[in-house]
Amino acid sequence: MNNIEQGLKKSADIQSFAKNYFSYLYKLLDELDPGQIAAFAREMENARQNCSNIFFVGNGGSAATASHMANDFSTDIHKRTLTDKPFRAMSLTDNCAVMLAVANDTGYENIFVNQLRIHYRKGDKLVAISASGNSPNVVVAAEWVKKQGGAVIALVGFDGGKLKEIGDVVVQVKAVKGEYGPVEDIHMILDHLVSYWLQYQIQKKDAK
Repeated sequence: MNNIEQGLKKSADIQSFAKNYFSYLYKLLDELDPGQIAAFAREMENARQNCSNIFFVGNGGSAATASHMANDFSTDIHKRTLTDKPFRAMSLTDNCAVMLAVANDTGYENIFVNQLRIHYRKGDKLVAISASGNSPNVVVAAEWVKKQGGAVIALVGFDGGKLKEIGDVVVQVKAVKGEYGPVEDIHMILDHLVSYWLQYQIQKKDAK
């Protein structure tokens, strides 16, 4: 029985379950490595400074996170800062026609890497999002980027899976295997935390 199941079983109502769930999220957040969060932010800023692309990939809930992150780092930060050097962030989960064509023609495991073969340029970054760290299409994309000499930022959960071994930067949410909800919650918190911080740094620099 994982922590979510235990919390549900011992909660008499949703109010007590909410408290248990929030307490568990706090525990997981407290266990994150702040050095890896800082490294994540540095990789993003490095991409901005060099006008490099940042590609986000993920499946299911992580696909939604990829889309959300691409929005926050690109259009949202640009809207708030009007910087002439924006984050060139894009999610490879958002073109359904392309993904379905690749999946149909060469297999689902290639839906991201085939897009990278077209759009990737030297110096670009890949943010690979997977709770298990073992999603085949995300792993294939990460391995391909590494072969090009590119940087992989892995946002993972549980034991980190294969992506933990591949990533140059690894932010790992150490939830019990199978607890996808808390991992996905914290990945979204990381999105807002890092994007707010980088937005603030741009605004602070421009104000000088």
